[in-house]
Amino acid sequence: MPEGGNAARSEAMAELAVISHEMATAPYLAEWFELAHRESLSQEEKASLTEMKRVWRNANVLPADLVEEQSLACSTCEHAWRTQRGNNDWQGFSENLKKVVELTRREAKIRSEATGLSPYDALLDLYEPGMTSAKLDALFADVKTWLPELITQIREKQTHDEVMQPVGPFPIDEQKALSLDIMQKLGFDFHHGRLDVSMHPFCGGVPTDVRITTRYDEADFTSALMGVIHETGHARYEQGLPEKWAGLPVGTARSMGIHESQSLFFEMQLSRSENFIDILAPLAAETFNRIDDPALTPENLTLLNTRVAPGYIRVDADEVTYPAHVILRYEIERDLIEGRIEVADIPELWDRKMHEYLG
Repeated sequence: MPEGGNAARSEAMAELAVISHEMATAPYLAEWFELAHRESLSQEEKASLTEMKRVWRNANVLPADLVEEQSLACSTCEHAWRTQRGNNDWQGFSENLKKVVELTRREAKIRSEATGLSPYDALLDLYEPGMTSAKLDALFADVKTWLPELITQIREKQTHDEVMQPVGPFPIDEQKALSLDIMQKLGFDFHHGRLDVSMHPFCGGVPTDVRITTRYDEADFTSALMGVIHETGHARYEQGLPEKWAGLPVGTARSMGIHESQSLFFEMQLSRSENFIDILAPLAAETFNRIDDPALTPENLTLLNTRVAPGYIRVDADEVTYPAHVILRYEIERDLIEGRIEVADIPELWDRKMHEYLG
């Protein structure tokens, strides 16, 4: 979309957020819930009613002006990030991020007072009901005791592998053709979705219209392809939701953890299996017109796709180092919301934790 329209779109989205909030907090809904409870409901309908009340309660604790401010701040920050990321402009980005953090802390405080949970847990419960930072802290503390050493051991073992990195350029139109072919083989329904380009890979939409995106690098086709496979995992989950309950809570994804498990399964396990690579290798060689390229053989692609190599980019991370990226981001996010650190502290913390967890 044109950059000149960013401000207008942000304002429109903020207005829509307020309208949606007003609909979700309508006073008459309380009476409707009471009437619905008196009805003879199926198990699925009871679950939907329970979830509707949960959404209604969560919405009612927030004032409309905060909802509007948050929507505008988040849109402004995200639009600016698209340029600031490429320019490595942390100072410019941090000013917008400070506003987002300030408003998120206000939301967390309100929700904490309403639920009795800690500020961060009150937000976490919106995305992963029942999960707490205490549970995550214990889980990640255990992982940190053995993951860095495991990464070191695997990298030492890999020194004996002879792996060839496919050498570009790989034209974007050919990468897209390969991506679409792989999506089709993974069961993506193109009658109810499509693939596009964006600054960062994502999946969005509704089950009958799922949009996924990726970003291309002519020097490395595997980056875009793995992003497509990951987002196809999300898309398949969305496209597989029960049509019978479309529009009701039981017909939607309730857990972000489950949603991400589907995308990571596609990316980390399925796409790195020998059976999958036996299909991918000849497709890649044919698509890029490199039938005799030794770097595109099943054997080499298997070594390449299962290689452990710590890096700065989460979406390009391998199966073993990926958890370290998650832990790093979780710890910084948690401490930001709880007020233990400020936005200005992020660069130093980020560098230190990167070195500590990934070497």
